[in-house]
Amino acid sequence: MVRTNNVTELIIAGLFQDPEVQRACFVVFLPVYLATVVGNGLIVLTVSVRKSLHAPMYFFLSHLSLVEISYSSTIVPKFITDLLVKVKTVSLKGCLAQIFFSHFLGVTEIFLLVVMAYDRYVAICKPLHYTNIMSHRLCHALVASSWLGGFFHSIIQVLITIQLPFCGPNVIDHYFCDLHPLFKLACTDTFMEGVIVLVNSGLISVFSFLLLVSSYVVILVSLRNHSAEGRSKALSTCASHLTVVTLFFGPAIFLYMRPASTFTEDKLVAVFYTVVTPMLNPIIYTLRNAEMKIAMRRLWGKKENSGMEQKWESD
Repeated sequence: MVRTNNVTELIIAGLFQDPEVQRACFVVFLPVYLATVVGNGLIVLTVSVRKSLHAPMYFFLSHLSLVEISYSSTIVPKFITDLLVKVKTVSLKGCLAQIFFSHFLGVTEIFLLVVMAYDRYVAICKPLHYTNIMSHRLCHALVASSWLGGFFHSIIQVLITIQLPFCGPNVIDHYFCDLHPLFKLACTDTFMEGVIVLVNSGLISVFSFLLLVSSYVVILVSLRNHSAEGRSKALSTCASHLTVVTLFFGPAIFLYMRPASTFTEDKLVAVFYTVVTPMLNPIIYTLRNAEMKIAMRRLWGKKENSGMEQKWESD
C-alpha cells in the first residue's frame, strides 16, 4: 500500500472554544509556565554551583529539573500562545516533532524517577556501601541510560506514526499533538498502532510504577531498624519522591493504558501533567529538603551581597 499524505497542516481544536475562557486560561497558565522554568532552573543552578549538593541525589534531581523545563517548553509555549488566536494550526512535521520530544522527555523522566528511587534504596538499606555503589561513574551511566532510553522509546513512537497516511480531516481534538488524537486522523485502521503504543508507553509506565512502589515498600520496612532521627529524615525524602511519582504516573497510566480505538482523551488530565506537575516538582523537593533550602538561601544571599559590594565600590 502506497502511503499518501494530503494533509500537511493540522488545526488544533484547543482546550476551550469560548474566547473569554481562553484569555482567562492564558492569564493563569503563563505564570505557571514561568514558575516552572524559574523554579526548576533554580534547582539546576543551585546544584551546579553549591559543592554541598554534589551528592548523587542532587545530581539526579538537577537532571529531573532539566527534563521538566524541556518537557514543559515542548508543549506549553505553543499552547498558551494558541489561547490568543482564533485558528490554531501546526504543520504535520511540527506535530510529529512535538510528539517525539514530549515522549522522549516524558519517558526520560520515568527512568530518572526509577534511578532516584534506586539511589534512596542504596542510601537507606545499604548505607555503609553507598559511596562505593553510587560512584561518580555509575551515576553518570544511570543518567545517560535514562536519556537514551527515552530517545529510543520516542523513536519507536515516531516511526509508527510517520508511516500512517493522512488524507483528511485535519482537526486534531486536543490542545497539543499526541499519538491517540493523531491516530484518529489517519486514513487507515490504527488498531495495531494503538496496541504498540499500549505496550511501549503504557507498560513502561505501569512496570516502572510497580518497581518504584516496591522499592519504597522495601525502604519503609528497612526503616524500622533506624533511629527516630534517621527515620524522620528518610521519610521526608521518600515522601517528596512518592508525591512526585504519584503526580506523574497517575495521569500517564490513565491516558496510555487504553488502546487507541477505545480511547477518549481527558484534556483536563493532560493539562495537569503537562502544565501543573512540572511546576509542582521544584516546590515539593525544596519545601521538604532543608539542605536544598539552605543552599538556595546561601546562593542568593551571596549574589545579593556581591551586588551590594559592587554598588558600594562604584559609590
